[in-house]
Amino acid sequence: MNRIILFSSIFVMAIFLSLSVDSAFAHPHSGQIMVNDHTHTSQTEIIPFNGMMGLEKSTLVFHAPENNDLPWGFVEGKIANHVEGYPVIIQIFQNNDAVHFAQTDVGEDGTYEYKFRVLHSENGDTKKIFDGDYSVTIFKVVYIYQENFI
Repeated sequence: MNRIILFSSIFVMAIFLSLSVDSAFAHPHSGQIMVNDHTHTSQTEIIPFNGMMGLEKSTLVFHAPENNDLPWGFVEGKIANHVEGYPVIIQIFQNNDAVHFAQTDVGEDGTYEYKFRVLHSENGDTKKIFDGDYSVTIFKVVYIYQENFI
């Protein structure tokens, strides 16, 4: 499961984008979810490295509403079949332009989280860092399990 959430230090969650990622070897997964009256499509595919490992690529939409007043957002998830020693790579684009790239470690239990600013406030002046719709791509190195694989 991957999530993108906006939050403040007081409110843990105001808007979130949550989806299940059911990845099957070489088969893309797509789904539609509703967030704040917007329909979003997600897609996951596995790009094999070899017979045992692959790169799981999940793409989803992050929407920072115009009236957002929460300063933080984060990407979180849990990888059921992660390969130890490989970080999660997060890429955020707006209109196909790179906006933010990040890398975060994966815990022993397969969980990961990356926190980022969506608003910046200084001396009473607030600046939006993220506003509108973004495409978020999350890369994870996973073990590939196939039926009849020995």
